[in-house]
Amino acid sequence: MRKFIGAIIIIFTAGVFSMDNEQAIRELYSTMYQAMIEKDSAILNDILDESFVLVHMTGMKQSKHEYISAISSGVLNYYSEHTEHTYIIITGDRAELTGQSRVEAAVFGGGRHTWRLQLDIELKREGGRWFMTHASASTY
Repeated sequence: MRKFIGAIIIIFTAGVFSMDNEQAIRELYSTMYQAMIEKDSAILNDILDESFVLVHMTGMKQSKHEYISAISSGVLNYYSEHTEHTYIIITGDRAELTGQSRVEAAVFGGGRHTWRLQLDIELKREGGRWFMTHASASTY
């Protein structure tokens, strides 16, 4: 009986650890969108890794600094976001997030529209924190 209880505690502890990481990644996804809407370059700078690259639906690539600059200057305007689904896979200090959200935006001089935007995001954990390293945008 004693060995059985120990096994349950170990399994439960491992599950809690994983759920904490999943929740942290979901919160990071939400924080990213809030910062995009508020044009908060300081928060975006903090959560995006220096190596971050965004690949737009068109195939255009932007570095972290180009992306933040495009948001700050109004080339990319985000007005609202509603998350519909998030899927997360965590492997050690790496993770993959697929987020599907309805995003109201006006980008690259186009009109304001609501997009069914899917972001496939790669993340890394460093110093106990998660950072976004790569994102690819598409529709769903």
